[in-house]
Amino acid sequence: MNATAKTFLVIAAFLALSSIILGTIAAHAPSEQLIAAKQWFDTAMQYHQFHSLALLAVGLLAAHWPSRWFAAAGGLMIVATVLFSGTLYLRSMAGLHAVHWLTPYGGWCYLAAWLALIGGVLTASRRA
Repeated sequence: MNATAKTFLVIAAFLALSSIILGTIAAHAPSEQLIAAKQWFDTAMQYHQFHSLALLAVGLLAAHWPSRWFAAAGGLMIVATVLFSGTLYLRSMAGLHAVHWLTPYGGWCYLAAWLALIGGVLTASRRA
Protein backbone atom coordinates (compact mmCIF):
# COMPACT_ATOMS: atom_id res chain seq x y z
CA MET A 1 0.00 0.00 0.00
CA ASN A 2 1.36 3.42 -0.91
CA ALA A 3 2.09 6.07 1.72
CA THR A 4 -0.71 8.41 0.59
CA ALA A 5 -3.36 5.71 0.87
CA LYS A 6 -2.06 4.53 4.24
CA THR A 7 -1.99 8.11 5.57
CA PHE A 8 -5.56 8.78 4.47
CA LEU A 9 -6.82 5.52 5.95
CA VAL A 10 -5.17 6.24 9.31
CA ILE A 11 -6.44 9.84 9.39
CA ALA A 12 -9.94 8.66 8.36
CA ALA A 13 -9.98 6.20 11.26
CA PHE A 14 -8.74 8.92 13.64
CA LEU A 15 -11.40 11.36 12.40
CA ALA A 16 -14.12 8.73 12.87
CA LEU A 17 -12.82 7.98 16.36
CA SER A 18 -12.70 11.66 17.27
CA SER A 19 -16.28 12.15 16.07
CA ILE A 20 -17.43 9.39 18.40
CA ILE A 21 -15.49 10.90 21.31
CA LEU A 22 -16.95 14.37 20.68
CA GLY A 23 -20.46 12.94 20.33
CA THR A 24 -20.07 11.03 23.58
CA ILE A 25 -18.85 14.11 25.43
CA ALA A 26 -21.77 16.14 24.09
CA ALA A 27 -24.29 13.45 25.03
CA HIS A 28 -23.00 12.75 28.52
CA ALA A 29 -21.70 16.14 29.64
CA PRO A 30 -23.85 18.76 27.94
CA SER A 31 -23.20 22.34 28.93
CA GLU A 32 -25.49 25.35 28.72
CA GLN A 33 -23.30 26.59 25.89
CA LEU A 34 -23.68 23.35 23.93
CA ILE A 35 -27.43 23.12 24.49
CA ALA A 36 -27.84 26.66 23.15
CA ALA A 37 -25.68 25.87 20.12
CA LYS A 38 -26.92 22.34 19.39
CA GLN A 39 -27.60 23.07 15.72
CA TRP A 40 -23.98 24.08 15.10
CA PHE A 41 -22.74 20.99 16.92
CA ASP A 42 -25.07 18.69 15.00
CA THR A 43 -23.98 20.20 11.67
CA ALA A 44 -20.30 19.80 12.63
CA MET A 45 -20.92 16.20 13.67
CA GLN A 46 -22.80 15.33 10.48
CA TYR A 47 -20.08 16.68 8.18
CA HIS A 48 -17.32 15.26 10.37
CA GLN A 49 -18.73 11.73 10.33
CA PHE A 50 -19.74 11.73 6.68
CA HIS A 51 -16.35 12.98 5.52
CA SER A 52 -14.50 10.53 7.76
CA LEU A 53 -16.13 7.79 5.70
CA ALA A 54 -15.49 9.69 2.46
CA LEU A 55 -11.79 9.98 3.36
CA LEU A 56 -11.74 6.25 3.99
CA ALA A 57 -13.06 5.74 0.45
CA VAL A 58 -10.44 8.14 -0.94
CA GLY A 59 -7.73 6.15 0.86
CA LEU A 60 -8.99 2.90 -0.65
CA LEU A 61 -9.15 4.45 -4.12
CA ALA A 62 -5.65 5.87 -3.72
CA ALA A 63 -4.39 2.40 -2.74
CA HIS A 64 -5.57 0.99 -6.06
CA TRP A 65 -5.04 4.00 -8.35
CA PRO A 66 -2.33 6.31 -7.01
CA SER A 67 -3.17 9.76 -8.30
CA ARG A 68 -2.55 13.42 -7.56
CA TRP A 69 -6.32 13.86 -7.83
CA PHE A 70 -6.94 11.45 -4.94
CA ALA A 71 -4.10 13.03 -2.95
CA ALA A 72 -5.71 16.44 -3.45
CA ALA A 73 -9.18 15.12 -2.57
CA GLY A 74 -7.96 13.55 0.65
CA GLY A 75 -5.90 16.53 1.69
CA LEU A 76 -8.77 18.89 1.04
CA MET A 77 -11.17 16.72 3.04
CA ILE A 78 -8.81 16.82 6.01
CA VAL A 79 -8.39 20.59 5.82
CA ALA A 80 -12.14 21.02 5.32
CA THR A 81 -12.97 18.93 8.37
CA VAL A 82 -10.62 20.99 10.54
CA LEU A 83 -11.88 24.31 9.18
CA PHE A 84 -15.59 23.53 8.90
CA SER A 85 -16.37 21.07 11.67
CA GLY A 86 -13.55 22.27 13.91
CA THR A 87 -14.74 25.86 13.97
CA LEU A 88 -18.34 24.80 14.53
CA TYR A 89 -17.22 22.60 17.44
CA LEU A 90 -15.30 25.51 18.95
CA ARG A 91 -18.31 27.76 18.54
CA SER A 92 -20.81 25.29 19.99
CA MET A 93 -18.74 23.70 22.76
CA ALA A 94 -16.48 26.55 23.89
CA GLY A 95 -18.39 29.62 22.76
CA LEU A 96 -15.37 30.67 20.71
CA HIS A 97 -16.68 32.81 17.86
CA ALA A 98 -13.37 34.40 16.84
CA VAL A 99 -12.51 31.62 14.38
CA HIS A 100 -15.99 31.27 12.90
CA TRP A 101 -14.93 33.28 9.84
CA LEU A 102 -12.93 30.17 8.77
CA THR A 103 -16.04 27.97 8.52
CA PRO A 104 -16.98 28.96 4.94
CA TYR A 105 -13.42 28.20 3.79
CA GLY A 106 -13.94 24.69 5.12
CA GLY A 107 -17.11 24.45 3.05
CA TRP A 108 -15.22 25.53 -0.06
CA CYS A 109 -12.54 22.93 0.67
CA TYR A 110 -15.24 20.25 0.88
CA LEU A 111 -16.53 21.29 -2.54
CA ALA A 112 -13.02 21.28 -4.00
CA ALA A 113 -12.36 17.85 -2.45
CA TRP A 114 -15.40 16.35 -4.15
CA LEU A 115 -14.38 17.91 -7.48
CA ALA A 116 -10.89 16.46 -7.08
CA LEU A 117 -12.42 13.07 -6.29
CA ILE A 118 -14.43 13.26 -9.51
CA GLY A 119 -11.22 14.10 -11.39
CA GLY A 120 -9.47 11.14 -9.80
CA VAL A 121 -12.23 8.71 -10.66
CA LEU A 122 -12.40 9.91 -14.27
CA THR A 123 -8.62 9.65 -14.62
CA ALA A 124 -8.47 6.24 -12.93
CA SER A 125 -11.18 4.83 -15.16
CA ARG A 126 -9.19 5.86 -18.23
CA ARG A 127 -6.04 4.17 -16.91
CA ALA A 128 -7.76 0.99 -15.73
